[in-house]
Formats: sequence, structure tokens, C-alpha cells
Amino acid sequence: MADNTTDTKSSNQMWGGRFASGPDAIMEEINASIGFDKKLFAQDIRGSIAHATMLAHQGIISGDDKDKIVHGLNTILSEIEGGNFEFSRQLEDIHMNIEARLATLIGPAAGRLHTARSRNDQVALDFRLWVKEELEKTEQMLTGLIAAFLDRAEEHAESVMPGFTHLQTAQPVTFGHHCMAYVEMFGRDRARVRHAIEHLDESPIGAAALAGTGYPIDRHMTAKALGFREPTRNSIDTVSDRDFAIEFLSIAAIAGMHLSRLAEEIVIWSTPQFGFVRLSDAFSTGSSIMPQKKNPDAAELVRAKTGRINGSLVALLTIMKGLPLAYSKDMQEDKEQVFDAAESLELAIAAMTGMVRDMTVNTARMKAAAGSGYSTATDLADWLVREAGLPFRDAHHVTGRAVALAESKGCDLAELPLSDLQAIHADITDKVYDVLTVEASVASRKSFGGTAPSEVRRQIAFWRARN
Repeated sequence: MADNTTDTKSSNQMWGGRFASGPDAIMEEINASIGFDKKLFAQDIRGSIAHATMLAHQGIISGDDKDKIVHGLNTILSEIEGGNFEFSRQLEDIHMNIEARLATLIGPAAGRLHTARSRNDQVALDFRLWVKEELEKTEQMLTGLIAAFLDRAEEHAESVMPGFTHLQTAQPVTFGHHCMAYVEMFGRDRARVRHAIEHLDESPIGAAALAGTGYPIDRHMTAKALGFREPTRNSIDTVSDRDFAIEFLSIAAIAGMHLSRLAEEIVIWSTPQFGFVRLSDAFSTGSSIMPQKKNPDAAELVRAKTGRINGSLVALLTIMKGLPLAYSKDMQEDKEQVFDAAESLELAIAAMTGMVRDMTVNTARMKAAAGSGYSTATDLADWLVREAGLPFRDAHHVTGRAVALAESKGCDLAELPLSDLQAIHADITDKVYDVLTVEASVASRKSFGGTAPSEVRRQIAFWRARN
């Protein structure tokens, strides 16, 4: 191992002995990753401490050297966390920066740390640890977002609003039921997060460059020390696998899509034309020239963040698609995509949780809109099936005629005189008016998972028990 205590362009490179001179400025620029992989410092130090402890336990290094290494690594951790560590581009990456500083602190014992490992399995470990921690953070944030929706759903289990298909009024639903739709969405996202944690819960350290090592290491010991279920089972796959990063980005893209759909609804709902919700000042901005404006900028930015996340997923898939086994330097380009997507997802979830909790719901405006567009037409058709014994297709035709008549008269279905309805079908009685209100419509939808307030409350109770 090269002596990392000197500071020349060539001797600081661990491959300096192979090349007559150091890389030129372009090579240094394209090769260095310290500008972004320094984010992995805590994971790198944690992995190195576990590795050194295992080496000493197996008699591969002395206990004295292990103690010096652990003390030195903890000192470096304190320096980095305290902002007192100077990162060097000439040392390329976080691994060599830490190793060079360790050599300065403890001398020759530092050179024993890299026994029985490679930067290939070292970076695989660091990155996997980071993604695992990020997934755990995402799980907590999604739980908070789900809780916000459960609170609003409970508050508005009976608040009537229009349900839409094709963004056209379809049938009355409750706002609580609409909120619970997002609970289901984000619940699936959280389940995907939990599955991803289970998938990646294997320790890469000990795979070395690609073939394993001849040293008598104990990979199960390091796996346990680092909180993994077990070590990986194939050294070639271990150093060339980035599925865990791609799976994280896939989850982030799906969750981002859900957040974007919600953001789009908030943007629409907060317009004066809809007026269903009003965002708090904390999540809105004004216009530089139009004093009346209150713009839903937070929702719009959540919508935009999804594009960045999607781009990160496509980028990493493209990076990986043509790589032969095992490790290739292309894989250095994996981290920035994941780091950026993780930051975007965290911001989006936090912003949306705040908007859901803070927004004011205009229940009167929602109720008025719920009755527009002949939204109880299906209830009339269902009544004709139940009470008049019509086949549904015939009932559908009769209802269509009733809607056309109401449209021509400029009134709602409930405002049509009984004589007009009986002229369309003689078996219609005045009992039909019991189903033509939006309240009666939502109350009747008692099928499992339906919009009836009683069913909404049943689903809220189910989710509260599992959240």
C-alpha cells in the first residue's frame, strides 16, 4: 500500500508505481469522486471499524493495531462531523481520504486496515449502508404522511365532494374517502420500502475485488456487526450489484408519481374556479405584480421534483445496462443519482405532509359541486333496477333520457317533477327522490371499500391499527 502521508501527485495514487507520471488535470477531474462520495464518510468509517475488529478477532492483525485503527477512525469521524477535515481531490474518493488521514494519525498500523478487502467491496458496503438508512428514513416519513391523511379522512368522513373520472364529475364521494385513496397509495409505497430493505439486507464486505480472499475472515461476524441479516453469497455479483440503488430509485419514482398526482389535485382544487381547498401561507407565495395571487408553489415544486427522480432512475439504469461483470468505473456515477433523488423525495414528502395538515377544506364548496353534472344519475339507474325491476342496461337508457330532460330544462335531476319522470317511465314513484341527493348517494355506497361514511371509518380504523 502506498504511503499516504506524503503529498505528491504521483505517490498519493495507490497505482502510482504502474504509471511513470500522475494523471493530468482532465484525468483527475473525471476520476475523482470525493466531491459527492464524501457523503458516505460515516458509513465508510463504520464499515472499517467492523472490518478491523473482525481482522483482529481472526488473528489477521494484532489487537494493538486494531485499537489504534479504531481510535484513529473515531478521531476522523469527529473531525469530519466537526467540519475540521480537509478533503483532497488528489486522493480521489472518501476511502483514500480517510485512509490517508488515518496513516497521518496512527502511522504504519493504518496500512493493515485494507487487508482482505478492496475498494470494490468497500464502496458496495458504504453505498448499501447509506441506501438502507435512507430507506428507513423514507419509511418513517411515509408513515407521517399517512397519519396526516388519516386525520383529515376522519375529520371529513361525511364531507361530500364530487368524485371524478376523466376530470369530469362522476359520482358523489366523501372527502374522507378521497383522502383514504392516498393512504392506500402511500401505504403501497411504504410496503415497497420495507421489501427493499429486506432485499438489500446482505453485507458485501469480504468479497474483496471480485473473487473473495484467502485470509481466514469471518463475513458473518462483520455482517452482524453492521446490522445485516447475512453476508452476500457470490463475490462477483457482490461488487457489481447496484440493484439496491436501482430499487431505491424505482420506489422513489413511484412514490414521486403519487406525490405528483396529489400535487396536481391540490393545484386544481386551490384555484378560484374550484375553491375546494386553501393552502396556508407557509406553502404558498404571492405574485410580484398581481397582489391578489396566492400561488400553490410548494405543490408545483413537488410535481416538478418527480421529473428529477424519474431522470435519476433512467440514468442509473442506462449506466448499468451494458456493464460486464464484475466492477467497472462506470459505477462511480451511481451515487449522485441516488443522492439527488433521495433529497428530492425527502423534500417532496415533507412538503406534502405539511400541506395536507395545514390546508383549509371548503366543505360547502365541495358539497355544492358534488351535485353538479348530474352526479346522482347512477343512483337513479340503481333505483330503477331495485324498485322497478328493470335490467341495468334499460335503466341506464331511462336515466339517460332523464338527464337529457333535466339538461334541457336547466335543472338537477332532483328538481324534475314526478310527472316528467313518469312520462319517461311509468313505474317511477316519488320514492325516487330519496336517492337523488348527494348525501343519500354516498350513504348508500356501503360495499367494502366504498365511500359511505361508515365504510370510510372502517378503513380508517384498519389503517390506524397498522400505521
